[in-house]
Amino acid sequence: MHEHDLGIPDSDLDLLLTQSHWAPHDFYGWHETEDGSVVRTRQVGAEKVELLYDGDSVEMIPLGHDIWAAGLDSRRSLDYRLKVTWPGAEPVVLADPYHFLPTLGELDIYLIGEGRHERLWKVLGANVRRYDTALGHVVGTAFAVWAPNARSVAVIGDFNGWNADQHPMRSLGSSGVWELFIPGVAAGATYKFAVLAQDGTRRDKADPMAKAAEVPPATASKVAESDYEWHDSAWVAEREQTDHTTAPMSVYEVHLGSWREGMNYERAATELVDYVVEHGFTHIELMPVAEHPFGGSWGYQVTGYYAPTSRWGSPDQLRALVDACHRAGVGVLVDWVPGHFPRDEWALARFDGQALYEHPDWRRGEQRDWGTFVFDWGRAEVRNFLVANALYWVEEFHIDGLRVDAVASMLYLDYSRNDGEWLPNQYGGRENLDAVQFLQETNATVHKTFPGVLTIAEESTSWPGVTTPTYDGGLGFDFKWNMGWMNDTLEYFSLDPVHRSYHHNEITFSMIYAYSEHYILPFSHDEVVHGKGSLWQRMPGDAWNKAAGLRTLYGYMFSHPGKNLLFQGQEFGQADEWNDGIGVPFGQMEGWEGEYHRGIRRLIDDVNGLYPTLPALYSRDSDPAGFQWVKSDDFTHNVLAYVRHGADGSALLAVVNMSGSSHLGYRLGVPFGGRWELVLNTDDAAYEGAGNPLDEFVEAPEREYDGFAHSVTLHLPAQSVQWYRLVRD
Repeated sequence: MHEHDLGIPDSDLDLLLTQSHWAPHDFYGWHETEDGSVVRTRQVGAEKVELLYDGDSVEMIPLGHDIWAAGLDSRRSLDYRLKVTWPGAEPVVLADPYHFLPTLGELDIYLIGEGRHERLWKVLGANVRRYDTALGHVVGTAFAVWAPNARSVAVIGDFNGWNADQHPMRSLGSSGVWELFIPGVAAGATYKFAVLAQDGTRRDKADPMAKAAEVPPATASKVAESDYEWHDSAWVAEREQTDHTTAPMSVYEVHLGSWREGMNYERAATELVDYVVEHGFTHIELMPVAEHPFGGSWGYQVTGYYAPTSRWGSPDQLRALVDACHRAGVGVLVDWVPGHFPRDEWALARFDGQALYEHPDWRRGEQRDWGTFVFDWGRAEVRNFLVANALYWVEEFHIDGLRVDAVASMLYLDYSRNDGEWLPNQYGGRENLDAVQFLQETNATVHKTFPGVLTIAEESTSWPGVTTPTYDGGLGFDFKWNMGWMNDTLEYFSLDPVHRSYHHNEITFSMIYAYSEHYILPFSHDEVVHGKGSLWQRMPGDAWNKAAGLRTLYGYMFSHPGKNLLFQGQEFGQADEWNDGIGVPFGQMEGWEGEYHRGIRRLIDDVNGLYPTLPALYSRDSDPAGFQWVKSDDFTHNVLAYVRHGADGSALLAVVNMSGSSHLGYRLGVPFGGRWELVLNTDDAAYEGAGNPLDEFVEAPEREYDGFAHSVTLHLPAQSVQWYRLVRD
């Protein structure tokens, strides 16, 4: 076969040499010709290339531009290898990337186009594949990326000198997907996609579907493969049967990088898990663990939605952390940020030269006060990218729940925007209908696929039906953070007790809407940053009064309808505002004020221990019949009293004295006669309170008061909470 019969047409060669071709497989690899067949390969910088097949070796002819070819008389498709020699190196035998069929099938392409590929991470991104061929076993990585506006895409990485000439990808038609299987590329390899835009500019992009990434500030993606063996099947089986709205939930929110100095997934699997178990929390909530370039964003500006951040270890080490939690009886929630993403040039922003993941109209596609882009939830492929990501964290990492960040910013088109900076919906309203559909689809899909896995909304407005099922027209979340309760409660407790009587309605208002949604009561990281001060600093008075105020706050919180969440450090009343650059100051429990912080932690230990043993505190959190006011209007004494009723018929009386004075002989009507047992007193000396002696049991004789047939007379120490359990015969 003559050399000119081996060549590539000039028009296609020009496109290949300028990294502009959409179908390199049409020319590279094995192809039938009129006289037989031809094998072509481009091996940048090679000085010799041989074709190995059928036990024979043929020296390939250089065609220029690093392209080599060999003509064969047979038209029979054959398996072959390339023996490549680079200057000063020993020859290397390679399988040819351009001899393999696409790793995505027709069904994959169809589902991607429809936005319904629920296991998207198995076909896009970088997936290690293994093939048995006539010449032996081939291991490599299948690369695939969605870039519909690109002129061409190439894989670049440490395996090809980051040279875009070596591994151009093929376009899979109108799907917008580009694909290439590269033999010999294994887990641990670093890579990016060289994306040539329609305007001729090239951008080297991290893989949106990467399962691992380099440690920031490096930005390349990494091929990852897991062979982790899970040991939590019993936990997962029990989770599927659990109704969390009627179960106890005490969540410990953690920023892993600042819980303890030098913390990582591996250390957390013992140290953090042991700590959470020791102090009685039922769940850990991890602030975002998806890859993010700027540590100061705490993970809320994500660039790698499928890649656990490598700053704390490997993906399998994160799996081991979750597994350790489950084996210790602790659930794992993870913060998830599907609302916006940063503008970093190497990441999702303008991925193929045009708005792709972000909405093309800046009035919907930018969150300017955050400096971020907003996802285009109305685009099927973008919605698919995010819905599949929610499933990915549950399936691949056994996460028990996703807390969705900044839901309000997604729901409202005018969120944090001035007039003229937002685009109304098709009906002229401010509701983002695409975001509503996306959230409903995410919640319905997660719940259908993984029963018992929670979705939780951080939603700060009065949007109706956040926790109403999607089949009833709601958004379909399991829980919503009760931001109104949090704000009103902290505002009230920050007042000096002498002023609280003028603000009594702020502390009772939450019960007006307590059953409008399924709520979690959050004292999160957001309340102890940006100059807000710590919860300790918000309490008025000296150290003794601050400690008493916090103990009262926690006693009130855990007896109020709703699940409970504390941020790291709050379990002992961390004195200083949270600083993500240093570890939690556990040392504050030493020194002259340390006794107060030790007392607060002892209280949290006891509360977390009592809480799951008292069904009245959790089993009817979403049932108005589970709560009964006993005293709601005593603003003069700053007293609240209410009874929590359990689904098992149990009852617990909570009495909250938020004044700076003790009340002796304080009389309350109660719905049941008999004996009430004191099970918690936040003023107890064990918690560094005043230690006023209180009766272990109080009787409720038939003595009418405040409309109740029975009443009790109590001693209410200043700034304290008491829980009394009804003792039934």
